Amino acid sequence: MTPAPQSIAERRAAYAAELAQGTDRFHEPRRADCPWCGSLWLRTRLRTPDLVQGKPGTFTVDECGDCAHAFQNPRLTAEGLAFYQRDLRGGVHEGLVERLLGVRGSRGRHRVAARAMLPYGEPESWLDVGTGHGHFPAAARDVHPYTAFDGLDPTRRVEEARAAGRVEEAHRGRLTDPRITARLRARYDVVSMFHHLEHSPDPRDELRAALVVLRPGGHLLVEVPDPDCAFGVLLGKWWVSYGQPRHLHLMPLPNLLDELESLGCEIVATDRREPHIPYDLVGALALAIGRVLPDLDAPWCAAPATARRRTLHTALSRASVPLLASAAGLDHALAPLLRRTRFSNAYRIVARR
Repeated sequence: MTPAPQSIAERRAAYAAELAQGTDRFHEPRRADCPWCGSLWLRTRLRTPDLVQGKPGTFTVDECGDCAHAFQNPRLTAEGLAFYQRDLRGGVHEGLVERLLGVRGSRGRHRVAARAMLPYGEPESWLDVGTGHGHFPAAARDVHPYTAFDGLDPTRRVEEARAAGRVEEAHRGRLTDPRITARLRARYDVVSMFHHLEHSPDPRDELRAALVVLRPGGHLLVEVPDPDCAFGVLLGKWWVSYGQPRHLHLMPLPNLLDELESLGCEIVATDRREPHIPYDLVGALALAIGRVLPDLDAPWCAAPATARRRTLHTALSRASVPLLASAAGLDHALAPLLRRTRFSNAYRIVARR
C-alpha cells in the first residue's frame, strides 16, 4: 500500500528531527592527500553552500598541487549523498534543476554525442551508464538504428525508461557492483558515461568496471566537466559544473587519459569543442536567483513564510524569467566562440579496450 503523501508541516517536522542530529555524520573524515595521485600538496579551490536546494552545510573543493585533480574534501558519505540528492528531482526544486540541466539533456545534444561513435562502425550493443530516464538512448537510436541500447542507473528511473521503450534492458544498480559486472561481462560494444564520473565516489573503479562489461575492441565514451574551464575561475561558486555537494570529483583531461592508458586502453579521440554545454551564464544566474529567492515550502526551512513574503517571492520570480531567457540566449550566442577557447566547459574521450 502506498503511504499517503506528507503535508508541508509533516515534512518540515521530519527534517527538523533529522537535522537536530547535526550534519557532521554526512561527511567522511577530511583527507590530507590527493585521492588521484597521493600528493600531500593540497589547496582549497572552493567553499560553497548547497546553492541548488539550500540545504544546510558548507562544502569544500580541494585541488592537488601536483596533478590538479579537484575533489570534495571532506567527501560526503553514502548517507550524506542520499540526503542532499533527496528532493532534487520530482520535488520542490525540479524547476531550478531543469533550468540548469535542460540544455545538457536536449535531444540534439544527445544525437551529436552519439555521432561521435560513427567512425568506429555500427555497434550491436550499447550500455548507457547513469542513463536516468533513458533520454540519451532514445535520441541515439536516430543515429544508430540497428543498435540495442540498454541502460543502467541506481534509481527506478531506468525501469521507467524501459517501460517507455527508451531502453531494451534496464539494469538498476551501480556498475561497480560485482553482481552487475559479472552478469554483463564482455557484453557491450560501447559503454557511455555522460556526466557520470564526477558523481562517483571512485571514478577509477567506474572505469575498471566499464572495461569489464566491454567486449575486446569495444569503445568507452566518456564526457565530464572540464575543471580547467575559465568559467570556474570567473564565476567561482556560481559555476554550475562545481555541482556541490553532488559532484565529488573534477578530473583534468590528462589525468583521465593517463588512467585509461594504464588500464590498457587506446585513446582514439579527444574533444573539448563539441561537448561544451551552453549553460554557464544562465546556470550562474539561476543559482543566484535561487539563493535570493529560495523555495518557501522547502521542508528544511525553519518556519513557514508569511503571505506578504509569498506575494513578493512570486513577483520577483516572475520578473526573473526574462533575465534567465536573456542569459540563455547569450550562452547560445557565445557558444561557437567559447567552445574553441579555455571557456569550453566539458571534454569527451573515446577509448578502445
